[in-house]
Amino acid sequence: MQAIDPITLAVLAGRMEQIADEMDATLFRAAFNPIIAEAHDASHGLYSSVNGDTLVQGKSGLPIFVGVMAFAVKAVIDKAAADGDLEDGDVYIFNDAHLGGTHLSDMRLVRPYFRDGKLFCYLASVGHWHDVGGAVPGNYNPAARDAFQEAFVLPPVKLVRGGALQNDILDILMRNTRLPQSAEGDLNGQLGALDLGVKRLDALLDEYGPETVKAALDALGDRAETLMRSELAALPDGRWEAEDFLDNDGITDTPLPIRVALEITGDRMVLDFTGSAPAVAGPVNIALPTTVACAYVAIKHIFPDLPANAGVMRPIEVKVPDGSMLSAEFPAPTGGYTETILRMIDVMFSAAAQVAPDRVVAHAYGTINALSIAGQRGGKPWVMFSFYGGGHGGSSTGDGLNHGNAPISTATIPPMEILEAAYPVVFRQWALRPDSAGAGAQRGGLGAVYEIELLEEEATGFLFGERGRFPPQGVAGGETAAVNRFSYEQTDGWHEPPMASKMLGISLKKGQRVRLETPGGGGYGPASERDPALVARDVAQGYLSAEAATEHYGAAWQEIAQ
Repeated sequence: MQAIDPITLAVLAGRMEQIADEMDATLFRAAFNPIIAEAHDASHGLYSSVNGDTLVQGKSGLPIFVGVMAFAVKAVIDKAAADGDLEDGDVYIFNDAHLGGTHLSDMRLVRPYFRDGKLFCYLASVGHWHDVGGAVPGNYNPAARDAFQEAFVLPPVKLVRGGALQNDILDILMRNTRLPQSAEGDLNGQLGALDLGVKRLDALLDEYGPETVKAALDALGDRAETLMRSELAALPDGRWEAEDFLDNDGITDTPLPIRVALEITGDRMVLDFTGSAPAVAGPVNIALPTTVACAYVAIKHIFPDLPANAGVMRPIEVKVPDGSMLSAEFPAPTGGYTETILRMIDVMFSAAAQVAPDRVVAHAYGTINALSIAGQRGGKPWVMFSFYGGGHGGSSTGDGLNHGNAPISTATIPPMEILEAAYPVVFRQWALRPDSAGAGAQRGGLGAVYEIELLEEEATGFLFGERGRFPPQGVAGGETAAVNRFSYEQTDGWHEPPMASKMLGISLKKGQRVRLETPGGGGYGPASERDPALVARDVAQGYLSAEAATEHYGAAWQEIAQ
């Protein structure tokens, strides 16, 4: 392997990250649907031509995609090897979650990059399309029993063959969405991002040569592995366990355990999920690629200075038993993967808190609360799908973030102004939720209250959430936060879902509302150690009621408040 000096390596690392960042920005500017354009639910990167390993990923995309896109690219590598017809200018497209991870809403485009007639690497783009068929508009079907009830399932196929768009594939895609204009706009944005990536790679290799760039990519992976091993070696050897629960699978109202044992031996780590629930009928299953990618996201949170490439995972073994909810086989439904991986991150944080509490935060609010409201306007369908924020956990350095997005992503919550402009709804509340944070020396962040009123004559609502029965936990002696609460208005008043956090077919009339009250984050450290002045401040700002302040922190804050 060609030797490369540190300065050149740093320059090339920055240049390649910039390529991925520009690809992200290109799609965000071009996408039609707010989940990509505003929330940035997408990602781009460079991947190994041999095994699909992540080489470089953009900083604006979702971290969960770092790991799963490696599996997506590997699926294309296997497909191309079987068919024997890979050529320059090809673009593969698919959404099969059991091959590429996450769920069927995430459409993956993979393009081989050739240099001097030889395959150099792959470029890939993934974005959350607004609707890809299935029984529920927006595709978060909490009652799905298989993948076919969630969305149209597309295996890896060539959308572009040698530079020529395959219109028959495009026709199939557009026929299987309620929102073809949005889908085609997002697709063109992804194709444009891949085109830009090719141009930027051409320029980089023209300047430095393919051998030097290849050497830099190899060196970055090796250095990531070395750094990871160094971080692990600095921690004590041992085994630590943690457990938490999902409310239910949307079909049977039974709690589902997620367990992990974190074991460190020297410069290696094992994450063993034995004891987690078996595969279930409902859509909280996840495929093995998603589980591995989620482990990577948690590791990046615990060791934030590590670079974003596959070398980080070389010293880490992820054990998942066959038949588990965390290694579900096709056609098991996986639409609610977000809820499951959030709980996985929670239990990994709880386990890590027992060995290195200063490296973790308490549990965040733990659900994206995927809420869809859909109807007809002027004879055409409309689908408002969005996700919603909550509180993050407290940490050794301070209180948790109020009203943040889920820790699986760097996405943003779509602004209510964008949602109100695009759909026949109005937000009557968009506010922080008092008394929702977990108490602690550093309290959790506050959840939020969203109240949405329908302006159209009628529509149907669907909710896919979690944390309706099991609150976000504290760590290092911190307390739990408030649970999730959803309610909806009918002619006879307000109602709540029988299964707490999931519901199909909520019939809404003009003027009726739905309300989300999202969890806060768990607390960090004993509440008795919190500065009374900070408690008094939270009461004065309306974050905490006087009654809750006294219940959790005692009466010392009252003297300061006076």
